[in-house]
Amino acid sequence: MATKRHKNIWKSEINDIIRGACGGFLFGIPLLYTMEVWWIGSLAKPQLMMMAIALMFIVVFLLNQTEGFRKRRYTWQAQQAAMDTVEAIAIGITCSTFVLLLLRELTLETSLRESLGKIIFESVPFTLGVALANQFLGDTRNADGKETPPAKDDEAKKNENEIDATLADIGATLIGAIVIAFNIAPTDEITMLAAAASPLWELAIIAASLLISYGIVFQAGFSDQRKRRQQKGIFQRPSSETIMSYLVSLLAGAFMLWFFQKLTLSDPWTMWLDHTLMLGLPATIGGAAGRLAI
Repeated sequence: MATKRHKNIWKSEINDIIRGACGGFLFGIPLLYTMEVWWIGSLAKPQLMMMAIALMFIVVFLLNQTEGFRKRRYTWQAQQAAMDTVEAIAIGITCSTFVLLLLRELTLETSLRESLGKIIFESVPFTLGVALANQFLGDTRNADGKETPPAKDDEAKKNENEIDATLADIGATLIGAIVIAFNIAPTDEITMLAAAASPLWELAIIAASLLISYGIVFQAGFSDQRKRRQQKGIFQRPSSETIMSYLVSLLAGAFMLWFFQKLTLSDPWTMWLDHTLMLGLPATIGGAAGRLAI
């Protein structure tokens, strides 16, 4: 019995971390494609870095007083909020470091001071996303990490037309992907990142895009996750839906790059591929957010 309870605690903890990380990606990914933040971080002095961490702690602590990224709450609210704040900052720093490494903005040649500056400044929106995850994106599971049982009226929806459900998923993915890609495609960051990316790193970006998209929609417990798993359509499995939405997000990103004249029909296909994959990561996250909305 004690072993089962111990496993449930660890499962709940992992679910909380995944929820927080996915919330960070939803809120923080656009700023990671902003070169001005890279420059500010690389030139930041230690005093400014410490001030950023202190301000981030205060804001996230206040947010955690009301909700936070966890579902279970304890008697000592202030103490728990402080612990959650430290963990939220750690999640934000870890996620921002991962993406900066993925985008080749952090390499072995990057100095320690420059790396710390970039990580700290980029982790601010990630950490806020961790703290705001539950406020903006509800959770259908209870405090033990279990999903609520399906309602009776959900059974009647099983006969929904598969084509309509599939088109709804594609439409929601397109809307979410275009909203994010529209803000990033016109900038020079995509061209800079694409020029520095090797085929191996592009494969890593593809894998990360699929993994983050799957986690946001099917693992983090955002919105009505149970309804998403029961969604009827041609791509009804979570894995196939994730792949389908990724391809749709890539098409949306490629269209945005063409729309803003960052790519033309005379450009080689390799250039189209490099630029589209770079924009595909934030576009896929936007597509995942779009599917959560339906």
